[in-house]
Amino acid sequence: MKNFIIIILVLFLSVSCKKELVKTPKKLIEREKMIDIMYDLSLLEAMKYQNPLSLDSVETDPTKYILKKYKVDSLQFAQNNMYYASDYDNYKDMFDEIGKRLAKNQRATDSIVKIEEKKEAKKKKNKAKTSKDSIVKKPVKGPNLDSIRRQMKH
Repeated sequence: MKNFIIIILVLFLSVSCKKELVKTPKKLIEREKMIDIMYDLSLLEAMKYQNPLSLDSVETDPTKYILKKYKVDSLQFAQNNMYYASDYDNYKDMFDEIGKRLAKNQRATDSIVKIEEKKEAKKKKNKAKTSKDSIVKKPVKGPNLDSIRRQMKH
């Protein structure tokens, strides 16, 4: 009987401790859309870090623009972010997915940059070759000896 009471007590405590720390927001943003918003915000932060002056010239707030793009207000985003952050494993998975997308875009960007660099190098090489050909000394025509002889005879 004593063991039965202990088992009931442990079950009761485990069920009662399972209450949600953060309640589900009234306007829950679906997980994929939340990942898209967080991805865009991550790109924005990277832009701010790489070139802080580039966003100073923009008259509108880029963060507000991104939230407007997804038809979400800042309060709704904050509540949803808190909700998703309360489940650490799920939130970590979301950031892992964002990291994969960023890495994929980084590889694509790097390959485009390499292609452009190769094109530039080839243009410079061709330009140098062309300018080198034009610099090559052409034989200078000397004085026409026949015309000099004719003048001497006269």
